[in-house]
Amino acid sequence: MDWLTDPNAWIGLLTLTALEIVLGIDNIIFIAILSSKVLPADQPKTRRLGLLGAFVTRLLLLVSIAWIVRLTRPLFEVLGRGE
Repeated sequence: MDWLTDPNAWIGLLTLTALEIVLGIDNIIFIAILSSKVLPADQPKTRRLGLLGAFVTRLLLLVSIAWIVRLTRPLFEVLGRGE
């Protein structure tokens, strides 16, 4: 529980939160631009599908990072080195 009082942990959390907000806004703008190129009747469905894809991708990346952080042994060796 040392991270509760560690200012570096809070700064890291705030930095990651700000990055997630910026990347989320970027996703929304990108999806809005791309969905404007499809037929008007299909635009709401296209936006929902794009946002769902971005959300699922971000969750999968977060889960994979959490898995990598918990590794205690080398996953593979390259040229006989796995330290």
